[in-house]
Amino acid sequence: MAFLPTTKKEVEELGWDELDVILFSGDAYIDHPSMAAAVVGRTIESTGLRVAIVPQPNWRDDLRDFKKLGRPRLFFAVSPGAMDSMVNHYTAARRKRSDDAYTPEGRSGARPDYPSIVYTQILKKLYPDVPVVVGGIEASLRRVTHYDYWQDKLRPSIIVDSGADMLLWGMGERTLVEMCTLLKKGVPFKSLTTVRQTVLLQDGDAPLPKNKNWETIELASHETCLKDKIAYASNFKIVEEQSNLYEGAARLIQRVGDKVVIINPQYPVPTQKEVDFGFDLPYERLPHPRYKGKEIPAYEMIKHSVCIHRGCFGGCAFCTISAHQGKFISSRSEKSILKEVEELTKLPSWRGNLSDLGGPSANMYQLGGRDLSRCKICKRPSCIAPSICPNLNTDHTPLLELYKKVAKIEGVKKIFIGSGVRYDMLLNDKATDAEKKSHMCYAEALISKHVSGRLKVAPEHTEDAVLGIMRKPSFSLFYKFKKIFDEVNKKHGLKQQLIPYFISSHPGCTDADMAELAVKTKELDFRLEQVQDFTPTPMTVSTEIYYSGVHPYTLKPVYTAKTPEQKQRQRMFFFWYKPEYKAQIMGALKKMGKYGLVEKLFAGKARK
Repeated sequence: MAFLPTTKKEVEELGWDELDVILFSGDAYIDHPSMAAAVVGRTIESTGLRVAIVPQPNWRDDLRDFKKLGRPRLFFAVSPGAMDSMVNHYTAARRKRSDDAYTPEGRSGARPDYPSIVYTQILKKLYPDVPVVVGGIEASLRRVTHYDYWQDKLRPSIIVDSGADMLLWGMGERTLVEMCTLLKKGVPFKSLTTVRQTVLLQDGDAPLPKNKNWETIELASHETCLKDKIAYASNFKIVEEQSNLYEGAARLIQRVGDKVVIINPQYPVPTQKEVDFGFDLPYERLPHPRYKGKEIPAYEMIKHSVCIHRGCFGGCAFCTISAHQGKFISSRSEKSILKEVEELTKLPSWRGNLSDLGGPSANMYQLGGRDLSRCKICKRPSCIAPSICPNLNTDHTPLLELYKKVAKIEGVKKIFIGSGVRYDMLLNDKATDAEKKSHMCYAEALISKHVSGRLKVAPEHTEDAVLGIMRKPSFSLFYKFKKIFDEVNKKHGLKQQLIPYFISSHPGCTDADMAELAVKTKELDFRLEQVQDFTPTPMTVSTEIYYSGVHPYTLKPVYTAKTPEQKQRQRMFFFWYKPEYKAQIMGALKKMGKYGLVEKLFAGKARK
């Protein structure tokens, strides 16, 4: 095994006189299955092509980083990063962050805003005849007309703004393998028009590529969206429903000026073998030697963790996971997972503790529909909201067995679960008796053996009206889970903390809702730490509501706090216990006529 080359010297040391693909990455090159550029590079390599990575190229100087490896034989690839660049760069208040976890020493400024656009435009200027393929989370979330919170406007598909020849949406291994295999056979790049999970741009009057098996659905045009927020919101429902199908059967098209954006449908849900493929590639599981002596924060977070599945059927309104990874769970085999844990135990940095054995969710491993025929026609964006689907198997036994097998690996002392736990599934009243038993066994095992002192969960709010829009369960379930947490701690003589996550300013949330949240969390004796202001990101229900003012599924108006003053007024309720907020909160509550809440929060009678 060896790292993929990153310099001309490293290419020459391999004896290569030509590269087939050159990959530009917005992240530092960490050869690990959790890092986007490594997965892309290793996948391309697996097809027998020669690939090199240029991590975090300098886009401000004479562009030597874009020229140093020359021209690839087949195409340039652009991976903007494992995290959306704008979320990486800016806070919810649009303030510039001072660090970047995917850069050595956490240094900021090593990548531009929107690397997909900046890198591609540079490459097209330097090498206009070489195809450029963009992919990753940034591209997935911007494959159609989308609201850009940081510029506060609608933008067209990023394939338009970037000038890329092709966009890959979703998890890209299967798309890349199909593309590279066809190109190796001599198929011209311009002929790759019906590869699944790709986006193309063509002249608006040209005939669509032929595929007799696909339906074509036309979305409201970009220009229509600019003029009509209802048409824009309606587009989202179509995109979300189609991208969450078990197997895509329709391509979406959207007109932009005199061009048309063509979004090819997704592959069927990956098989276990297909999921294992991406994780079993020959990663070094280390940062490239060029970073010797420098700490990369993102690597420090994941270096001793293992992802056990992809996808999430939670469908949270503010989350982008399903837009990129899909709704259905694709689990790795035990063999693949155990092999990766064994490899981790051989790392020089290994001290015996696995920091996480999870994924998009901690406890969705091997879960899915009892009757797959029903799943294959289902359009629900969430399998557990507004209630748990009766067809969903929530048996946690396979996950418990996996924990036991990992614990038996030589060198493993402790397994911690760092991913978020969906406690609502552990309280599923529609489950079979066997499933309910597995839920209680899982809860006890998790709390007594796999918590490093603090278990983080995400109720996100306390008020059911807000939680309904969030596609989150009633807060009544949090009370039940906290009771289980406290009982298990008492039984095992532990003094662990339950740390809840909450969001302010989410669409549908009012100042009165935040006041109720403050009272309920005070009664639970919480001093909130893990809180955030809602940040609109492309391709989420919450963002469509924020921009359009209506829910895309009902087209009914929804209130959203937008101004800095409105957002700060909601946020302060998180910190009712801080003296500097007391007068403001009391004033706001009295203005709302919530005198009873003043008394509950501050244990003093409120004068009317």
